[in-house]
Amino acid sequence: MSIKLGKTRDSRTRKQAVKAINVAEAENLLQELKNQQEFTQYLLLKGYSTTTTKRYVKDVEIFIKWAEKENVQIKQVSYSDVLHYIQGKREHVKQRTISTTVNSIKHYFNFLAITDQTIENPTTQIQIKGVKRKTLYHILSKQELESLYNNFELPEENSKYKNQNWFKTSVLTSKRNKVILGLIIYQGLGSTELGQLTEKDIKLRDGKIYIAGTRKSNEREMKLEAHQVLDIMEYTLKTRQEILKLNNKQSEMLFVSAGESEHFRSIINKLIKKLNKQSSKVTSVLQIRTSVITHWLKLHNLRQVQYMAGHRYVSSTEAYFVNDLDDLQEDITKFHPIG
Repeated sequence: MSIKLGKTRDSRTRKQAVKAINVAEAENLLQELKNQQEFTQYLLLKGYSTTTTKRYVKDVEIFIKWAEKENVQIKQVSYSDVLHYIQGKREHVKQRTISTTVNSIKHYFNFLAITDQTIENPTTQIQIKGVKRKTLYHILSKQELESLYNNFELPEENSKYKNQNWFKTSVLTSKRNKVILGLIIYQGLGSTELGQLTEKDIKLRDGKIYIAGTRKSNEREMKLEAHQVLDIMEYTLKTRQEILKLNNKQSEMLFVSAGESEHFRSIINKLIKKLNKQSSKVTSVLQIRTSVITHWLKLHNLRQVQYMAGHRYVSSTEAYFVNDLDDLQEDITKFHPIG
């Protein structure tokens, strides 16, 4: 009888122990889910896109599972633990992927440090070498930029094809594209900003343009050059309306397409193709914008250029010094060859 009672007690104790373990696991799972939700919110509030946020959260989930497998509590993760985790990935993924993973983990520990001051970020001193941080572009000179705008070819309106519909459309889109080009060269606008401009953003009376902030940039107001104003005035008052009539469109956006497509990217692609025929050195809007910002840095102080470029962080503006140094190195190589 005592043996049976003992077994019953042992069985009851085991059940209580199992129940305690299940409760602890459930609590840990709930805490992980809570942390995941709060971490997601943390990233979104910092301005990261939903795509980037999902990537960071996924990277962290994989890291947490690895830590659990290694019997390492997240609060106790050390610099060595993170290095060990990275070393296990090196044979399977590229340096760029490892860099992104470390960045994800770094954000997670920054998030944890905010909620629990006792946690230190073990990734602070980790830097992944061999990752190209910024693409360097061939910097177009001031004269080359000016030439792109001044020599931008518009169809001859008195052409023998002037009554053809395709020719009329070509004239309209060329006038539109010259306005776009001017805003890239003189105000340093990027493709995203150009595609989000509305009619209300043009302030012809003040000779200025308002550029709304985006997820990656700050809002700003830029002065228009005198020779731009006439082209913009003609476009907003006449050309734009005629383009809209081609397909009976209605739109608040400043730049509209002549075709059925509503994608601003198609306008930019055609513009770059035309500019490339005009000068083979031209490769992209980003290259032109980089050239513009690089020249600004020679004329204005860093904070001024940060505002003009719409950069959220001054470090983004400082990165453009790299292009200037690369351009200088090209000159040294060209005029003072070794050997």
